[in-house]
Amino acid sequence: PYGSSKLMSEWMLAAVAEAAPLRYVSLRYFNVAGSDSGGRIGQATPNATLLIKVACEAAVGKRAEVAIFGTDYPTPDGTGVRDYIHVEDLAAAHLDALQYLRAGGGSTTLNVGYGHGYSVRQVLASVERVSAKPLKVREEPRRPGDPPALVARAERIRRELGWKPRLDDLDTIVRTGLAWEERLLRNPW
Repeated sequence: PYGSSKLMSEWMLAAVAEAAPLRYVSLRYFNVAGSDSGGRIGQATPNATLLIKVACEAAVGKRAEVAIFGTDYPTPDGTGVRDYIHVEDLAAAHLDALQYLRAGGGSTTLNVGYGHGYSVRQVLASVERVSAKPLKVREEPRRPGDPPALVARAERIRRELGWKPRLDDLDTIVRTGLAWEERLLRNPW
């Protein structure tokens, strides 16, 4: 449903742009993670489901364990692979899209990801490494509809918008996410 709703939004933008003087950049987010490097803002969603947030919550003791959904995928370690993008790089993509439109660029739809992925086990290993704490992991069956891998084809956003990610490093993404979770423990909303 989520992917279908995003596609319908793109169709609506294209239809409106045909009928009216509208130019747009539709950004297809991949797996947004991490938090503001300055520690000012981050995700404070109760009952979060995104892997890096969930694993960071487990590392600071907000959760007892982390579930791995599927260990039999045709991937190097059997777990799902996703393209994780730092939230600051996503924000920069939005600013680049605005500049592109201000410069007269035409309507376009672009993937926003790094173009490479990490497995669930790689993410959990990063959280353990950065936090210096072991995580309790529970293996579960695959969830219906989860593909083995989702990785952005990100060449166009780099070429068309001149987007240059600065935080393309799993440990950096995890470090900022973990710092945010530690801050939330000290100062809950």
